[in-house]
Amino acid sequence: MSAPPRRRQSGRRRKGPKAEPVDLWRPVPRLEPPQPIVVAEDPGMLLRSLGQPPLQGQGAVAEHYLVAVVERAAGVATALAASVDLLGPSDGD
Repeated sequence: MSAPPRRRQSGRRRKGPKAEPVDLWRPVPRLEPPQPIVVAEDPGMLLRSLGQPPLQGQGAVAEHYLVAVVERAAGVATALAASVDLLGPSDGD
């Protein structure tokens, strides 16, 4: 025995004010040139300052992997900044 067919809800829509269409191709103002990017000495410092993640018995391992992800993201960001000549002077310079 099959289930009875589901009835379609009525085609009524909620009436309300219509949204005005947005012109996606409108001209936009020019952006200012980006500021030079300074590379962080220790990208995982902020994450480590929060303490170990609250994972029972796995906090140290989780912290290791989270810091690894942050350091990798910082490395990719540094490479992207270098590729467009946006690296600023580092603190050691």
